[in-house]
Amino acid sequence: IDHGTYPYVTSSSCCAGGAATGSGVGPVNIDRVLGIQKAYITRVGGGPFPTELKYAEDGGQSPEAEEGETLCQVGHEYGVTTGRKRRCGWFDAVIARYAADVNGLTDVALTKLDVLSAFDTIKVCVAYECNGERYDYFPMQQSVLFHAKPVYEELPGWKGEDITACRTFDELPENAKSYVEYLEKKVGVPISIVAVGPDRDQTIMRGW
Repeated sequence: IDHGTYPYVTSSSCCAGGAATGSGVGPVNIDRVLGIQKAYITRVGGGPFPTELKYAEDGGQSPEAEEGETLCQVGHEYGVTTGRKRRCGWFDAVIARYAADVNGLTDVALTKLDVLSAFDTIKVCVAYECNGERYDYFPMQQSVLFHAKPVYEELPGWKGEDITACRTFDELPENAKSYVEYLEKKVGVPISIVAVGPDRDQTIMRGW
């Protein structure tokens, strides 16, 4: 509500500083701040979403609509209460960097990496373009966000390789490891945890 896309947000301030306020633990006693990010991105309800892969029923066209549908179906991206489809899109490094700065992240937990096993190639948004201007940072103006076009870089995927049984980082396919390392560089924060499935034992620790 303070640093996001108001009014399309929750009514609380959910930045990392809220942990100190809510718990009564002073910020100087916090050594590490872990941010949780999916290997792609989702949004519920309205609001700007530069990397959204619109569904066919929402006016999206192939291949983007098919890619969005794949993320939704493979990732089980439905609202818990409403059952409504979540909006899905490629990883947005612009938002991720902004979240890292606002929250002072020292580490990231990357979830749902296994969902991307459905793709031959994977896109990552590294900047926005609006009215001929490039934005490598998160723009403060909603007018820019609503009209921003993603600037993508494309990486080779690991389609067809089941990574849900991997328990160490080295067990992952080379392209999956490269994707994680690529996101680390773009976000500027170490990815210390990687989830390759919904179960607790499907969690790879990389320094956490």
